[in-house]
Amino acid sequence: MENRKLALSGIQPTGIFTLGNYIGAVGSWKKMQQEYRCIYFIADMHSLTTIRNKEYLKSLTLKVLALLLACGLSVKQNILFIQSHVHAHAELAWVLQCSTQFGELKRMTQFKDKSLKHKDNINAGLFCYPTLMAADILLYNADVVPIGIDQKQHLELTKTIATRFNNMYGETFKIPQPYIPKVGAKIMSLSNPTKKMSKSDENSNSFISMLDPPETIMNKFKRAITDSDSNIKFSAEKPGISNLITIYSYFSNISIPEVEEKFKNKSYKDFKFAVGEIVANNLSPIQEKYNAILKDECYLKCVCEEGAEKAAQIANSTLKNVYEKIGFI
Repeated sequence: MENRKLALSGIQPTGIFTLGNYIGAVGSWKKMQQEYRCIYFIADMHSLTTIRNKEYLKSLTLKVLALLLACGLSVKQNILFIQSHVHAHAELAWVLQCSTQFGELKRMTQFKDKSLKHKDNINAGLFCYPTLMAADILLYNADVVPIGIDQKQHLELTKTIATRFNNMYGETFKIPQPYIPKVGAKIMSLSNPTKKMSKSDENSNSFISMLDPPETIMNKFKRAITDSDSNIKFSAEKPGISNLITIYSYFSNISIPEVEEKFKNKSYKDFKFAVGEIVANNLSPIQEKYNAILKDECYLKCVCEEGAEKAAQIANSTLKNVYEKIGFI
């Protein structure tokens, strides 16, 4: 099975992740562990660009780890670790920064967006975020990187950085390719379906948290913005109902045309109820597992230590090769 391709991805502990994070990322990770060798990590170093509270960060990191395990990520099939526990990430990031042009980082859309959102904290880490992301990926010579559509620009920069380094110092890094799920790559806000669902949205009705109780989930879907007509049809002109169709398609494991056919004579009210019900039913067992895992601090500590040890073996080997290539003694 070692000839399987390697997939790598990470998630920030900036809050309990949303239904959008689950469908667009974590759900795909669970499916990918059957086909790929997988390395997944909690990107606590990336979260420093916005988080300034020590206890909040520590607590969230453990909660996100427990939630990933509850979602079905296997520590036997995957390498699962916390980013800051493998020092090679920070070390390679500096080397890659020296192979990245200022103009390339300045063009990153996410930097522009976050600079507008956090005008009082436009720090260098936010600007150099893509080079740390490149280090995350290139340390493990990942074949594919499961990403949302909004991260595609960062992965393209990673490929540019890797190619430039290879041309300058000789073949070193594997050029990664994106893995974008066919269904649910980008789940939209329930209150504004032209925007991506986000846990940082000030309107709590805009997103479903993975830990929302069933009654909250049902109420949020009841309030979800749809469209003026009553046809349950997937269309670019109908972003609200299309978003709900995507969510139902994912959890029911049936195609979008099949969802349209199933609900062709139903009202928006009926469909919203059906979406809320299927989401609540699927999240309930995850929440039960999460609560049990979070109480077992010893188990979580073992997962962290074992995952970091396995990841460091790969990452340190890559970093050693890089240091030799650039002339460090």
